[in-house]
Amino acid sequence: MITLIATTKYGLEVIVKTELRQLGFDDINVQPGRVEFTATLADIPRVNLWLRCADRVRIKVGEFKATTFDELFEQTKALAWEAWIPADGRFDVRGRSVKSELFSVRSCQAIVKKATAERLLAAHEVDELPEISADYTIEVSLLRDVALLTIDTSGAGLHKRGYREEAGEAPLKETFAAGLVLLSFWNKERRLIDPMCGSGTILIEAALIARNIAPGLKRSFASEAWPQIGTDLWQEARRDAANARKKRKGKIKLFGYDNDGQVIKLARRNASKAGVERDITFEQKEVTDLWIDQEHGVVITNPPYGVRMSDFREINQIYIALNKMFRKKWGWSVYVLTADEKFPDYFKRAEPDRVRKLYNGTLKTNYYQYHGEKPQ
Repeated sequence: MITLIATTKYGLEVIVKTELRQLGFDDINVQPGRVEFTATLADIPRVNLWLRCADRVRIKVGEFKATTFDELFEQTKALAWEAWIPADGRFDVRGRSVKSELFSVRSCQAIVKKATAERLLAAHEVDELPEISADYTIEVSLLRDVALLTIDTSGAGLHKRGYREEAGEAPLKETFAAGLVLLSFWNKERRLIDPMCGSGTILIEAALIARNIAPGLKRSFASEAWPQIGTDLWQEARRDAANARKKRKGKIKLFGYDNDGQVIKLARRNASKAGVERDITFEQKEVTDLWIDQEHGVVITNPPYGVRMSDFREINQIYIALNKMFRKKWGWSVYVLTADEKFPDYFKRAEPDRVRKLYNGTLKTNYYQYHGEKPQ
């Protein structure tokens, strides 16, 4: 058995834990920004393919206290790096340090690199490490003098699904958008609208969820080239994921609007690349011109939030339009992600039922949740 770590944005840990439970894991430990769980080698392909809200999947190699460079070197060297990195493996070291005596990240990276190299030379009984085969990215993370050593299995971040050909202005990452959907009351039987959909990420992620399409099915991963896992396990995981996709049975009611015609074209192309273009209706329309006549549904949206006065005037009009649309529609659940803490002053249907603090990158945002009446 091995210990894997699914890293995630602050505030989404509970969703990643739920995803892991649905995948069959039960030995789970949640910490800020990461979720640890016990797994097997065969689980590495599976969790990389299926986790929707995690940023990366890492192997936990070791964790120890280190307040001096000697302690960091010796304890790193004591870890069994040869179990993962072959004699010709290419490995680099990335690092970060928060509230620790060893605050020089560059020095910590150099020490971990040297200690790992010495361990590999001795364990593999070789005179040199040519670093010509697969990539192994080591991370040394220091938090309050505790060093966590991991190896990244994902490669590119898990938000890179492979369907978004280009991004609009300040786009939501796919993993973050999936989190917004999974934190809502939406399910595939309900109507979902994003009145400011941009490149369509929220709706595309909702469609992938509804169709049970593995988010990583159209991309590659660093650990696919690792001999420890082998191609057979990856092929089996991909085959199982492809077979899990739910066939179309009825239409999924997803609708996206934006005032920019070029952005709407981009959203359609992204949906097509994701294989869900038939599940989403995109239309160019100003939010101030949008009118909803259905009694029940869900809104999930990420309105723009700027810093210039002209932006504030535009944003006020958007808020007023949302209030006008949904203040009396009690059958609608409304979810709004914004860094503007004045939003509840404009949306006057009621006080938010819940406000979640989430970090969109490094930007602190609030996810305002207004729970509507349940449909019959």
